[in-house]
Amino acid sequence: MSKNTVLILGAVWVAPNSSAAGSRMLQLIQQFLQQQWEVIFATTATKGEKAMDLKSIGVTEATIALNQPSFDVFLKKVNPTIVLFDRFMIEEQFGWRVAENCPNALRILDTEDLHCLRKVRHKALKEKRIFSKNDLLGEAITKREIAAILRCDLSLIISTFEMDLLQNFFKIDYKLLYHLPFLLSQIEQTHVSRWKCFDERKHFTMIGNFLHAPNVDAVLVLKNTIWKQVRKQLPAAELHIYGAYPTQQILEMHNEKQGFIVKGYVSSPEDVVRNTKIVLAPLRFGAGIKGKLTEAMVFGAPSVTTSIGAEGMHGQLPWNGFVTDDFEDFAQKAVALYTDEKLWKTAQENGVTILNTHYNKDKYGPLLIAKIIEIQEKITEHRLANFLGSMLQHQTLQSTKYMSKWIEAKNKA
Repeated sequence: MSKNTVLILGAVWVAPNSSAAGSRMLQLIQQFLQQQWEVIFATTATKGEKAMDLKSIGVTEATIALNQPSFDVFLKKVNPTIVLFDRFMIEEQFGWRVAENCPNALRILDTEDLHCLRKVRHKALKEKRIFSKNDLLGEAITKREIAAILRCDLSLIISTFEMDLLQNFFKIDYKLLYHLPFLLSQIEQTHVSRWKCFDERKHFTMIGNFLHAPNVDAVLVLKNTIWKQVRKQLPAAELHIYGAYPTQQILEMHNEKQGFIVKGYVSSPEDVVRNTKIVLAPLRFGAGIKGKLTEAMVFGAPSVTTSIGAEGMHGQLPWNGFVTDDFEDFAQKAVALYTDEKLWKTAQENGVTILNTHYNKDKYGPLLIAKIIEIQEKITEHRLANFLGSMLQHQTLQSTKYMSKWIEAKNKA
């Protein structure tokens, strides 16, 4: 197999310390670099101060424009053998141009999480009703995201729950889907022996990017419901809220008398989590794998979360703490973990087992590369078997292309 050139079309610049999506993208880039493949990361986004310098690890950075013929020129110059779309919206914007200018390039969609699942769950919560899978069927965002998956040669799906949803509810051919969780290092006993012990840790923590609506909602739940109950029983304990881009609403929740401390952005989550006793994540909606919860496991902190928080993350293995959707019970479980060393240690050990079983990068990384090469070698047959996808590609090439051309002409005028 000749050396690949991987063009990643990003929704935003890679910021692994700010979001789980940033960590995920960096993990993918590292897998490609290990193969000695050329990697180019391009985006329309403005580069912020929290963005990683990808050039430092050997990745070429490029800024591109939407609805501009300059992107076609860029594509032909790069001539990628693989194009990876970061989220379905990017495939919508650039997929037709890739198909037209680089028809032989393997098209991969990294969903990050199923946006339609997260958005429709949020809608159900706001309407104060129980979410049903059938709710997904009537929403435009679902049709858009499923169409993007079908148009691509392969879609990377981060959670087992979403794999099951796509295969068994939406009936998408398994050959178009690939389950790829976070790619994390094994936790050896030497790592565990260096962790701070139960008595050396203190306080509760929640970390989350506040541009992500589920995190904002979770902090509100902590402030209005859970923390008051915990604080009654543990008056010396504090809850520290960390995350990039805190809104004014989040900042105004800071209250030292209540032990509710809003810390804001932290450049090194490790420094926080390895000192905390418990991570809290009362997520009422969302999708995908929660970086804050794998991070807790990586640095030896048990967690309390909801069924949506733990969804698709641990198979049949016991959680590294507790999973409950009753917020009174949530508070009691948080107190129990905080005060019972034996319970805490068992939860910590559970986290190690989950990581080493379900997130082993030495296992899942090579399997991903093998899958990519397998499809590349049989790309014609692979696409012929995906008739629905080719039909959608044909329709999209027409409708999206001419909408984009109209915008191009409008901009020139």
